[in-house]
Amino acid sequence: MMNANESKIKKQRILIYIFFGFLTLLSILPFWIVIVNATRTAEQIQQGLSLIPGTNFMENWRILRDGGFNIFQGYGNSFFIAFSSTALSMYFSCLTAYGLTVYDFKLKRPAYLLIMFMIMLPPQVNIIGFYRFMVNLGLLNSYIPLIVPAAASAPTVFFMKQYLQTIYHPALVDSARIDGASELKIFHSIVLPLMRPAIATMSIFGFVQSWNNFLMPLMLINDRSRFTLPMLVQLLTTDTYTTQYGSLYLGISMSIIPLILIYLFLSKHIIGGVTAGGVKM
Repeated sequence: MMNANESKIKKQRILIYIFFGFLTLLSILPFWIVIVNATRTAEQIQQGLSLIPGTNFMENWRILRDGGFNIFQGYGNSFFIAFSSTALSMYFSCLTAYGLTVYDFKLKRPAYLLIMFMIMLPPQVNIIGFYRFMVNLGLLNSYIPLIVPAAASAPTVFFMKQYLQTIYHPALVDSARIDGASELKIFHSIVLPLMRPAIATMSIFGFVQSWNNFLMPLMLINDRSRFTLPMLVQLLTTDTYTTQYGSLYLGISMSIIPLILIYLFLSKHIIGGVTAGGVKM
């Protein structure tokens, strides 16, 4: 009887593995097609689909480079903005979550409700006002409007607060206060290390969101030397590349490779952090 049950369970597991393996292939296939097309000529791409890489990579790269697509400059600009905005967002979001969790003050609930309202408010609602404000401050063609507002990230504050509620023990803070530690020292020495899993998770999401940000840089940046990677990818729709399909696919593939690597190597942090942060509501 046991052998029959074990055989049935084994068959079920095999079917499950086959099913999820099929879903994995479906997820990978579009990215693989983009990468393969980056190595083919325009004529080969027009002839139909192929899963075998071609030999036209260097020629596509030459066309891409000669057309003004400076991929490494785009990498540098996007990385600087994404890293800076993510660092600001993580620090001040953790600080805000700490204040909302540890302290009791009169406007605590209204402040939390305001954060929830900001989460539900579409960012496109205030985009015109934000643009005019930046114009008045003379911050066009500057990275400051793309970095500093990230310090007030309502979704990150919400996630950090949910996570902190699951791990916070008043005795830790109280004992540190008795020992004479300041509030900032308690935050930096005790609370921040405890929040590393949540910080790792939200850092990935924040970095990817900033990396993919297109609308705000498009509005604020006119200097081509300051273009982010999504803005450079948008240039691939111009007349220079409309018939150079191989170069177009090469530019797209080079823009998504960093994101693929991030999710590939850091997926365990994403799953672990999201699970931990969603325990207590």
